[in-house]
Amino acid sequence: MYRTVCVTVNASIDMSDGQAPGQSAERTHRESEDAQLTDLALRRALLYGILPFWIVPGLADWYWHRKTHIETTSGTHESMTHAIMMCSVGVPLTLALLFDINALVLTTMFVGTAVHEGVTYWDVDYAKSRREIPTIEQHTHSFLEMLPFAATMMASCMKAPQLAAIFGRGKEPASWRLKPKNPPLTVRYVACLTASVTLGIALPYAEEMLRCWRVDRSFAPRPARTPEDRATAGAVS
Repeated sequence: MYRTVCVTVNASIDMSDGQAPGQSAERTHRESEDAQLTDLALRRALLYGILPFWIVPGLADWYWHRKTHIETTSGTHESMTHAIMMCSVGVPLTLALLFDINALVLTTMFVGTAVHEGVTYWDVDYAKSRREIPTIEQHTHSFLEMLPFAATMMASCMKAPQLAAIFGRGKEPASWRLKPKNPPLTVRYVACLTASVTLGIALPYAEEMLRCWRVDRSFAPRPARTPEDRATAGAVS
């Protein structure tokens, strides 16, 4: 009798959603599989799309700075802003690659993205009156501005419960400590990404800073130039 009652109750629960008995559990399993596939797709897009592609506009932007003779126009002061921008996104992304993405890492990513955006405004506002900023460089900036937002939003979607927990929502408590990824990223991936960032970002911008430092060993802003001076000093060949 007890088993009969339990079966009847379970069947009525399944039927309450307009489903035949057993279909509710089947739908839950299917939705769980879909969620796992979505998470995997976001993870792959971030690791093998966003992060490697980021190097391309970063290297292109270094080239435009070189073409407009940053060392004799906007100088060391602008090169310093580039270093700050790289740190503002580099530190959060390093945390996201090496540690579990939780409330602490997500908050760091949001703060880093906001700092990056603020320094970007400072950079362009300073540089525009000291050197020519060609259209192609401005277009490159649009990629560099949006990629931190894209990476942060994708990480937030992957870890939605921790995002909600930051604001005191959801059933999952917010985690505010660093915990190593489990499982960690492969050594091969980390090595390839590190080598790519070193060759495509770190070394070129270190060269830029050294080139500027040789001309002007001061981080102080340089005087603004007239449009004619900017065109002469930073003409793109």
